[in-house]
Amino acid sequence: MRVIAGSARRLILKTPAGVETRPTADKYKETLFNVLQPYLYADTEFLDLFSGSGAIGIEALSRGVHHAVFVERSKPALQCIEENLQKTHLYDRAQVISRDVFTALAQLNGRNAFDIIFMDPPYGQELERQVLEVLRSSGLLKEDGLVIMEVSNDTDLSYLQDNASAFEIIKTKTYKTNAHVFLRRKKKEDEVEA
Repeated sequence: MRVIAGSARRLILKTPAGVETRPTADKYKETLFNVLQPYLYADTEFLDLFSGSGAIGIEALSRGVHHAVFVERSKPALQCIEENLQKTHLYDRAQVISRDVFTALAQLNGRNAFDIIFMDPPYGQELERQVLEVLRSSGLLKEDGLVIMEVSNDTDLSYLQDNASAFEIIKTKTYKTNAHVFLRRKKKEDEVEA
């Protein structure tokens, strides 16, 4: 696995051994960042949840985002993130939080607001839905911010079609076994232009 573009382009990243993490394949990561590129600015704040090796947040930093926060609880994965940030010389624009995602979100709420929140949770546990519930009632996502979920193709996302959902799907990139789902917070009725 390597950094695709930017200041750390072509550098090989370390990945944790074992099957606890599923590093995003380079070709899928490239597709993801082709979609994200118009949203990556020098002042962009990026949150990488269930970070694994940190490859997604590191790619964002390499492409010029201002700051990235990595949240991971696995010790081997945390070690990979630390080593990858040192190798790419991006450590000074990163924060690594060694906690479970929900504890970290509570810790960050009120202190940080993010332009882009990426999550790649373990499949089949509905963790993405739980994270969206936290984001719904927090100030963690900026008003026009994006949430990107990496999910298996059999993940039930029907709850996002419900009128009560705070988020709406704006784009989906489907691959062989998984997908990147791009979400925005729904506009309140009184904010929608006529």
